[in-house]
Amino acid sequence: MIEKYSDRPMLNATMLKFGAPQTTICQYQYWSVLLRPTQATLGSLVLAAHEPAQAFSELSPASFTELHQVTTHIESALGNAFQYDKLNYLMLMMVDSDVHFHVIPRYDKLKQFNTQEFIDSGWPKVPDLSQANKTDTKTNQLIIDHITSYWP
Repeated sequence: MIEKYSDRPMLNATMLKFGAPQTTICQYQYWSVLLRPTQATLGSLVLAAHEPAQAFSELSPASFTELHQVTTHIESALGNAFQYDKLNYLMLMMVDSDVHFHVIPRYDKLKQFNTQEFIDSGWPKVPDLSQANKTDTKTNQLIIDHITSYWP
């Protein structure tokens, strides 16, 4: 795990649900990037805000400013790690109310990683979050390590 700042944020319920701190790829002052334990597509992430906000507009201006840097890092790392065709940011917050995005790399063809095949069952339409690529803890850690190796 790469830490950009020394102050560790409190882990909110959404971050814990998505496996933090074990799934944390990078932690910033206002945001954390986590591997989504259920891989809708190869390299699916969760981008979670640290601030106690339940609406996007409740985040501080500093959080919005840092969001630019974080998304730049995400797009660079995922692009270099997996060569996605498109990248979708989904802010659903229907079940988990803390501000967060699902970051879903999109692929028009089958992808392979660690001898496993990953499909994007929703391509070219909206991501199909109900169709997961089965992974285990070991595979997820390999994906984290691979993404981390490309983190700016």
